Amino acid sequence: MKLTIAFAAVGVAVSGAHAAEPSAVLTTYADIALAGYEDSLETARSLQGEVDALIADPSEETLAAAREAWLASRVPYQQTEAYRFGNAIVDDWEGRVNAWPLDEGLIDYVDASYGTESDENSFYTVNVIASDEVSAGGETVVASKIMPDLIQSLHELGGVEANVATGYHAIEFLLWGQDLNGTGPGAGDRPYTDFAPENCTGGNCERRARYLKAAADLLVADLEEMVGNWQDGGEARAALSEGGPETGLTAMLTGLGSLSYGELAGERMKLGLLLNDPEEEHDCFSDNTHNSHYYDVLGINNVYFGRYERTGGEKVEGPSMAELVREADPALADEMEAKLAATLEAAEALKDRAETVEAYDQMIGEGNAEGNAAVQVLIDGLVDQTRSIERVIAALDLSGVTIEGSDSLDDPSAVFQ
Repeated sequence: MKLTIAFAAVGVAVSGAHAAEPSAVLTTYADIALAGYEDSLETARSLQGEVDALIADPSEETLAAAREAWLASRVPYQQTEAYRFGNAIVDDWEGRVNAWPLDEGLIDYVDASYGTESDENSFYTVNVIASDEVSAGGETVVASKIMPDLIQSLHELGGVEANVATGYHAIEFLLWGQDLNGTGPGAGDRPYTDFAPENCTGGNCERRARYLKAAADLLVADLEEMVGNWQDGGEARAALSEGGPETGLTAMLTGLGSLSYGELAGERMKLGLLLNDPEEEHDCFSDNTHNSHYYDVLGINNVYFGRYERTGGEKVEGPSMAELVREADPALADEMEAKLAATLEAAEALKDRAETVEAYDQMIGEGNAEGNAAVQVLIDGLVDQTRSIERVIAALDLSGVTIEGSDSLDDPSAVFQ
């Protein structure tokens, strides 16, 4: 569901000797997007290289290196999620690279506890890696040759969103395997021999390696596309100025509000907490969810303050939304900045807990009062800062902004129906 906010004009002028020009703010916004996607592409290429090394010489060491490269690739990418929702070109593309949760039985073998069928997904356990052809629900897919175009055709097969065949999480599943620990300690633990034809476990090791390579190659190609969209003359950058600066500022605040509220606080956090369900954590195979949440929060800060630290340490910064808000309403600027600081502090505390006490899937477990509370603090901070984002929308006289909602926040009883 969506919550549409339309405010009456309040006549606040964004002007003055030291005021940031909206067009300059949008240039900074686009420059940070470009830098974030370039960093995502660079780290995806590093991942691609480690995947090739794993396939060439499967070992505990090469598998560990590929996993580390995957974790590193998530750092810049998660910071770009503040560009979703408000930018249609990003939102339409995002499902190819970061869709979740996924029904992993579509891709590979699964534990018996996974079950054998689903009322919602006829391809629930077809195991493409083990099959030259898969048929279900009246559809047949020839899978004799695993290539990027094949796994593209499998993505959302049968119109089912959980049939995630491409992107970060398909790669994550192939590198870690299922996390069978529930809300107990431990992540996925796929053996390197699942990729070793001469000492093969799990069967179909060569096809599994080809699937992993195809997914890594496709991720690089998808990120190359998005980098192009944010370069000078690119479609995403050009779209910001269509209809004047108001269009771009609306995109910025739609992205900040929707990621903060409906997506992160709601679908990625509150839903899993309500259900006490480890399947509802974002990076569920690797137990990296705390980092995904932290870098989403950092990405919101990047966009608002107009600054981003690149993977290599270089800083991209310029005129910002924060300056526009301070010019329009200094008290509101103080409020917004305090809310962002509180939420970032809560995200840092969650990250620290995950690295020193227990993983995120343990935190959301039933009966874990302290862990639940740590998650709820961040949820509360995200909701609270969204209320301030709504006031920013009003202060800048931006009507028609749409902030994504979530049943888990707006109508929790519906979650259990």
